[in-house]
Amino acid sequence: MLYAVRMDVALPPGMDSDVRTDTLAREKAYSHDLQRAGEWVSIWRCVGQYSNLSIFDVADNERLHEILWNLPLFPYMTIDVTPLAQHPSDLAAG
Repeated sequence: MLYAVRMDVALPPGMDSDVRTDTLAREKAYSHDLQRAGEWVSIWRCVGQYSNLSIFDVADNERLHEILWNLPLFPYMTIDVTPLAQHPSDLAAG
């Protein structure tokens, strides 16, 4: 199943710099693992914001839920999930 997921990040202003550095490094490693596995298909920066729009290709809702809840930045995120379906006007649908 394909999902578009928007993630907006709001780190606490007073966050300890070592905790911030560690959290960001773990987030990057986790996302790279999921990208290599093919579940995190793409990630796009939302210009001018600490946000991204990502496409996930996972087995089901439960798997996406598991992935999102295990993001090291999850406690600092607002997340919006949109399930996707093939559009009949897409040339690739043919």
